[in-house]
Amino acid sequence: MFSSLAEAGVNIQLISTSEVKVSCTIEVQDCDRAIAVLCTAFDVTSSPVSLASAAAACPAPVVRGAALDTKQAQVAIRHVPDQPGMAAKIFQLLAANGVSVDMIIQSQRCRLVNGQPTRDIAFTVALDDARTAKALVEAAALELGCGEVWVDEAIAKVSVVGIGMIEAPGVAARMFKALADQGINLQMIATSEIKISCVVAESEGVEALRSVHNAFGLAGTKPVVVSA
Repeated sequence: MFSSLAEAGVNIQLISTSEVKVSCTIEVQDCDRAIAVLCTAFDVTSSPVSLASAAAACPAPVVRGAALDTKQAQVAIRHVPDQPGMAAKIFQLLAANGVSVDMIIQSQRCRLVNGQPTRDIAFTVALDDARTAKALVEAAALELGCGEVWVDEAIAKVSVVGIGMIEAPGVAARMFKALADQGINLQMIATSEIKISCVVAESEGVEALRSVHNAFGLAGTKPVVVSA
């Protein structure tokens, strides 16, 4: 996706991902060109499936479940030059070396570094791939003129999911408040129509999951026995 946009000269201002969706913010004048090149790249039409229609047809709880993943690491790249092709080169390099990426966040805020507009990019990978990802990104940063690269292996990702949240305002605010009430700081946030994921400190992962369970009434009232 990033490569196709770069080849069309479309600059990416913001990136957000989930397991089933990748979203980019671009200049409004680039919209038609971006849609055209992506339709060609993925051999699709420009009419996406309507999740809102699916939600209306199959009423469901606003949040159906919550999950905790403690087997990820966060990689951040500071001051990536704000021009077409930067994200494509970074994630092509990771893909070519077998490193799969989960969450991707590119900041909307643009900073001038030595007169060059830049943005920060952060993403998560499997914990086992953290060292490989760091080495690859550090090499790319030198070549592309980016700033420092840092890796945090002590993170956890807590997520809530439910198709019912599509037309239910306030789900994100409810989740964030539950975490804030426990003094849990959010390091990254990524959303789709049916999922919200937050990266927190690994030491706070279990408490984060518990607070989200309580906020959405997911804990249940009956004990569950798990066989050995």
